[in-house]
Amino acid sequence: MTEKVKRIPDGFHTITPHIVVKEASKAIEFYQRALGAEVVMVSMTPSNKVMHATLKIGDSMLMLNDEFPEWNIFSPQSSPGSTVTLHLSVENVDAFFERAVAAGCTVAMPLANQFWGARYGIVKDPFGHTWSMATRIENVSPEELEKRTKASFT
Repeated sequence: MTEKVKRIPDGFHTITPHIVVKEASKAIEFYQRALGAEVVMVSMTPSNKVMHATLKIGDSMLMLNDEFPEWNIFSPQSSPGSTVTLHLSVENVDAFFERAVAAGCTVAMPLANQFWGARYGIVKDPFGHTWSMATRIENVSPEELEKRTKASFT
C-alpha cells in the first residue's frame, strides 16, 4: 500500500516567508538566539553553503538560504535592502523584543502601545531583515480603528 502524500507539510501555513541571507549558517544560529527558532532541517551544498533551511518560530515556519550570485539570488546586504518586513505575533512582545535586541538586533521602532490595539515594535537583524513584533493588548472595533487612524494623522 502506498502512503498518501500530505499536500501541505505539518507546521506550514498558506504563506511561508523564505529569505536570503549572507552567511546563512550564522543567521540560523542568530535566529535561534534572538527569536527562539528551532532548526527543522538544513541542506548544505558541497561548498558548505546553505542550499535550504527550515526553521520553526512559534507555530510558523521560516525558510532561508545563502546568497547564490551565480543564480542572481542576493540578500538585503548585497542589494539596496529589503522591502519585506517579517511580522511576529507573540504572547509577550516585551520579552521577545528584549531578547532580539540583546542578541544583536537594532531597534528600528521602539516598542510602544499603538492606537490599533497592539504593543508593537520593529527591529532589524544583522543580516539586513526587518522584523516587526506585537502582542494584542486591546480589541478595537473597525469603527473605532477608523476614528483612531484619522486622529493619528491629523
